[in-house]
Amino acid sequence: MANYREAPLASRPKTLDTAEYFNLSLEQRRRDDEKAVLRAQLKRQYQMQLNDPHRKELIEDPALTRWVYARANPYNHFRATKKTSLLGGLFGVVPLFVLYYVLKTDRDKKEARIQAGTENRKFQLSY
Repeated sequence: MANYREAPLASRPKTLDTAEYFNLSLEQRRRDDEKAVLRAQLKRQYQMQLNDPHRKELIEDPALTRWVYARANPYNHFRATKKTSLLGGLFGVVPLFVLYYVLKTDRDKKEARIQAGTENRKFQLSY
């Protein structure tokens, strides 16, 4: 097994969990094989429909329909977790504070140079 380090926000995949992967019962292996056979049959059926030269109707893929619906209605399926909250803070709130800090310190330094007389104000603000 390759050296695999646990990710802090994700669980270990089943294929890398040695207790689950190597200690499968015959019943579990039989169920996995049946699922693989069913998956292969569905895939073949879809490919046959897709490549039919006499096809006149639209082929509906239920998985694709579910995916498009979930993409069109993201807030119905959104769940707040630690990861989404962290990403929202990093990309939504932190840039505002960083931009405020940069602009404020730049303005304060320029004002200090103007007060010290080392820099001239280019435009007259008042008469």
